[in-house]
Amino acid sequence: MGRLIDMRVLLIDDHTLFREGLTALLVRRGIEVIAAVSDGAEGVRVARETAPDVILVDLCMPAMDGIEVLASLRREGVRACIIMVTTSPHERDLAQALRGGAQGYLLKDIEPDDLVVALKRAVAGETVVSAQLTDTLARIVSGAERAGPHTLIAELTPREHEILKHLAAGSSNKAIARALAITDGTVKLHVKSILRKLKVSSRVEAAVMAVAQGLSRDVSRRS
Repeated sequence: MGRLIDMRVLLIDDHTLFREGLTALLVRRGIEVIAAVSDGAEGVRVARETAPDVILVDLCMPAMDGIEVLASLRREGVRACIIMVTTSPHERDLAQALRGGAQGYLLKDIEPDDLVVALKRAVAGETVVSAQLTDTLARIVSGAERAGPHTLIAELTPREHEILKHLAAGSSNKAIARALAITDGTVKLHVKSILRKLKVSSRVEAAVMAVAQGLSRDVSRRS
């Protein structure tokens, strides 16, 4: 086994051969696999109980597919990096995953060493996408830019929309947490998702976009 890497991974995939093979691959490279499960609902439960650093989720699964697992994990406040691992190169699937809060989208034919690098980058806060999908990602981003701020903001969840209003009003994470009766960590998770969905790199850019749409006035009127 190689040098241990400080990373705890949960794997959710209904294919036994892939699940066991990927587990062995990661362990050989010094990465701890805390669990490898075949069912989406079980994966959500294990994620809540074990707080992994990274969750690798298969996109196409029976009963509860990867996008549904992703949505459930985010609703539960799971803060891990969630990366879809799939055979699907389709633009719609990539867009759904990223808009749903995934931090990565990797094709299953990825080279083992490239996978390890991608996991490290994801834990460091980057969004990771297979090299073959670079052009697809560019089309998604280009389409989002053409859609304009109003359309992008409309894609936020109700809670994200509410937090964006507070960002536009200049509130800190702690102030937002107090106002909404949630934890600082939950606010950070939502802010991260907001930045990804709005295609911006800082809360200042998100706030400027929100102010342009008049969202800060909504918070002021309720205060």
